[in-house]
Amino acid sequence: MARQDTAAAGGAIPPGGLHVADTLGYLTGRWSVERTVHDLSQDRHGTFRGTADFTRREPGAGLRHVERGEFTWNGVTRPASREHLFEPAGDGAAFVRFTDGRPFHTLDLREGSCVADHPCAEDVYRGEFRVLAADSWQVVWTVRGPAKDLRLTTVHHRI
Repeated sequence: MARQDTAAAGGAIPPGGLHVADTLGYLTGRWSVERTVHDLSQDRHGTFRGTADFTRREPGAGLRHVERGEFTWNGVTRPASREHLFEPAGDGAAFVRFTDGRPFHTLDLREGSCVADHPCAEDVYRGEFRVLAADSWQVVWTVRGPAKDLRLTTVHHRI
């Protein structure tokens, strides 16, 4: 699954994170999810807690990602969910789509980290992905534009 590249003096995790041979293989399984949402324009915070399941679709078709949990914003907690499709993109990378087939972004964790941009109307989403360990990874989405000014930080731990 994940292999750790160590620095010559001390064994620290390299700045890029842990390398993985295959992005889809690494993601497959069930993960706990903890997310903080920071509305930078209003200095308001929210949290999401739940699970993410990355399950195999038909052979060669990739993974189905289903996230379910509870989102708390302004003291109100509600159920929340989302889904994506992760397809093989060759040589161990993946391509992420919304469930209706629209493209989202490429995800390549082979070097331990990845940056992906996604334009949405006049806003731009920038995702910074990093493999923290064999059983944990993080993504920080920064959303900037006329409609949004957000930072969403999510940490996944394998269950």
